[in-house]
Amino acid sequence: MSLHDTNPRQPAQPKRIALVIANPAVSTTTGWPVGFWWSELSHPYHVFTEAGYAVEIFSPAGGRCEADAMSDPNDASGYSRHDLISQGFIHTPSLLAQVQATRPVTDIDLAHFDAIVVAGGQAPMFGFEHATALHTVFAAFYEAGKVAAALCHGVAILAYVKDSHGRYLASGKTVTGFANVEEDFADQAVWDYGLLPRGTHVMPWRIEDRLKALGANFVQAGAWRSFAVRDGNLVTGQQNFSGEATARLVIEALGR
Repeated sequence: MSLHDTNPRQPAQPKRIALVIANPAVSTTTGWPVGFWWSELSHPYHVFTEAGYAVEIFSPAGGRCEADAMSDPNDASGYSRHDLISQGFIHTPSLLAQVQATRPVTDIDLAHFDAIVVAGGQAPMFGFEHATALHTVFAAFYEAGKVAAALCHGVAILAYVKDSHGRYLASGKTVTGFANVEEDFADQAVWDYGLLPRGTHVMPWRIEDRLKALGANFVQAGAWRSFAVRDGNLVTGQQNFSGEATARLVIEALGR
């Protein structure tokens, strides 16, 4: 028997997480290239692997994925410079390779995984509407009683996912996601820096407004506060500072 065999963080049959990041897209409102957000991948990945879980990375279409620039701790903006967890992920070749060659969500075997977690970034707002295979697999996890989770703009998936009865999955559920107060902040920032004309919004629609219109009980903790909420086996996280909180609720829902 090796030390690896006796490591309590590496159980013989670990919980398995399908972690989905967005494929690259182009914003229809700004014309900018958009992608996933590093901390919404790296922070949950860190929490899950520290708990002894096995994590595999997928994207709706598979292939190479690109992150939103400001989420990179090495970006000139300095916005994410303190994100040491993402820094570690980016500089670990075996982990970075998984982002550069993601598997498509059609490869997700429901029987093989205990939970699906959909990360955000800006790209979900422009690419998830037509990601029908992701809609299907997300609903399948939920209806099988497995954990279905989404984070930040990844919660955009709930604007499209319906259950087997044709009802929106978000209807009647308590959820969170990127909040209007945060969208207001983002819009004001790009106006102040002269990146967009005043009155032009960064996002084509808002998660809080859309999910409320679908009958969800949308809750949030205020701008840029770490926050996640669980409603049965549905877990949602508010924004890019909520990756750890989201992952810990997934672990709670799985019973460790």
